[in-house]
Amino acid sequence: MKQYTDDELLEKFRAGQTDMAFGLIVKKYQESIYWHIRRLVISHEDANDLVQDVFIKVWEALPKFRGDSALYTWIYRIATNEALSFLKKKKRRYLLPVGDLSKQLEETLEADVYYQGNEMEKKLQKAILALPEKQRVIFNMRYFHEMKYETMSEILDTSVGALKASYHHAVKKVEKSVVS
Repeated sequence: MKQYTDDELLEKFRAGQTDMAFGLIVKKYQESIYWHIRRLVISHEDANDLVQDVFIKVWEALPKFRGDSALYTWIYRIATNEALSFLKKKKRRYLLPVGDLSKQLEETLEADVYYQGNEMEKKLQKAILALPEKQRVIFNMRYFHEMKYETMSEILDTSVGALKASYHHAVKKVEKSVVS
């Protein structure tokens, strides 16, 4: 099957082939969006629900997409915002202090029947979960998705310098936690 560029997909969408173009967009980005969200919310079920929510929002907003950023960046911004909103609601719903959400996510990781990593990978995931939320998002984007700082800057609306500093601090904390 042909791999369409984002511009080709948007062209098809604007030309009235909305269902086909949207289906191809979902197919192209669904897996990477799932893993981006999953690393933030940990739960497979929550990640699946949020991926559906993300693509509903993409579907609703796609006719108004101006192309000021890449389609990929725009979808990742929606996904990141959905995941962070979900975590904020979870904190409020359970009246959790900031640190307790990390503990709850860690417990979710431990109980996750879908998790297939070894003990070292689990230790890495727990170290990442201990990071402050912003550092965790930045670490995941850079480490797992190998995202460029410029792309992350667009998604998170933060300067490249701030992202580099946050990533550096996150790496040091993760290294310290995994080594000890």
